[in-house]
Amino acid sequence: MIEIRKYKKEDKEVWDDFIKNSKNGIFLFYRDYMDYHKERFVDHSLIVSDETRIIALFPANEKEVTLVSHGGLTFGSLIMSHGIKAVQVLEVFQLIKEYYTKLGFKKIVLKISPHIFHRYPSQEDLYALFRLNATLIRRDISSVIKMDGRVPFSKPKRRAVEKCIRDGMVFSENKDFTEYWNLLTEVVSKFNVKPVHSLEEIVYLNKRFPEKIRLFEARKEGMLLAGLVIYDYDTVVHVQYQANSPEGRKMGALEFLNHNLINETFKDREYYSFGISTENEGKKLNRGLIQQKERMGARGIALDFYSIPLDVSFQNAVYG
Repeated sequence: MIEIRKYKKEDKEVWDDFIKNSKNGIFLFYRDYMDYHKERFVDHSLIVSDETRIIALFPANEKEVTLVSHGGLTFGSLIMSHGIKAVQVLEVFQLIKEYYTKLGFKKIVLKISPHIFHRYPSQEDLYALFRLNATLIRRDISSVIKMDGRVPFSKPKRRAVEKCIRDGMVFSENKDFTEYWNLLTEVVSKFNVKPVHSLEEIVYLNKRFPEKIRLFEARKEGMLLAGLVIYDYDTVVHVQYQANSPEGRKMGALEFLNHNLINETFKDREYYSFGISTENEGKKLNRGLIQQKERMGARGIALDFYSIPLDVSFQNAVYG
């Protein structure tokens, strides 16, 4: 017997403990991260149990008549225990579908985490989505370096790094985000956007997850030339933010930073991720941006979004 219930704040400890021991949970799903901007989202996450234990979690928020898993996070979908089996996953999705349908919701939108972020094979959700008649509604391309046998930097990138070293550029970690956030905000404002996180939010999250959210900088004679914020997902290290000053751009400071992180700080990890280079919900490719990442050895993986209609039957999912 599988049961589903809505998450309550009293469940925080058991939720976080499950994420820590799940086969595809990442630190973004800890409640301290999910809830830092809880005033922006109406949480409607679910806890899934069998007769003896929790077997899955479903992080989600309401958006009018849509459930999104999850609107405030990079990824969502079903977070699974090591013990859950494919047939159970099919049944769980059926129950989730029925649960939200009874409450009057019209569809579920899921952001699927790529396999490189999983601790153990965890793509039973993709099969369940196929059986649910889910529709692929968005696909972004994200650039990733496979650290074992990685493609080297292009010659111009290597020359830029070598020049930075000769010129005495210094690589270091900084616990104070203030100066870098001013630089980042100035850089992205040229594109009429703001960083996803405010300075206050990133400082809060860094204090909650100091080993997972880290700032690295390139300086010369004390002057900030470039900075890069890393989100550490254990097997995957992800570049969440990066920005150059005008002087840093001329000198290749970001190339210098990434070179140090790839070849020294995180050289033992499986993947180094630069993130997406797409706009307009995946329909536009920023060629200049992706080429910069490819010149540092990165290649593409897909980040997919699916929509499940709640007025379509889910037939023979478990036994068919």
